[in-house]
Amino acid sequence: MTKADDRLRAAFALNDPPPRDAGFSAAVMERVMRRRFLEDLAWQGVLAVAGAGLLGLLWRPLQTMLVSLSQSLAPAFAVLAVLVCGWVILNGRGDSDAILQT
Repeated sequence: MTKADDRLRAAFALNDPPPRDAGFSAAVMERVMRRRFLEDLAWQGVLAVAGAGLLGLLWRPLQTMLVSLSQSLAPAFAVLAVLVCGWVILNGRGDSDAILQT
């Protein structure tokens, strides 16, 4: 190499970015992610408390509605449960040999 090449290389080396410190970058990203995690956790806590409060306020009307719905839909769910059990029995899904073959 010539002296001109060495001088050019030295001149261009002045504009090179400084080397990265992997440990420092990892520590900074850890603090950023920890802060984001705590912010997300705080928002989820606020939403959980607000949801619990709203459910507490609306529980009386919801309870009466659920009781009336469950009394009217209980026979339909019983028939549905019997049909599903019959389908499982007739298709052999409850058979241990059929389970092992699949």
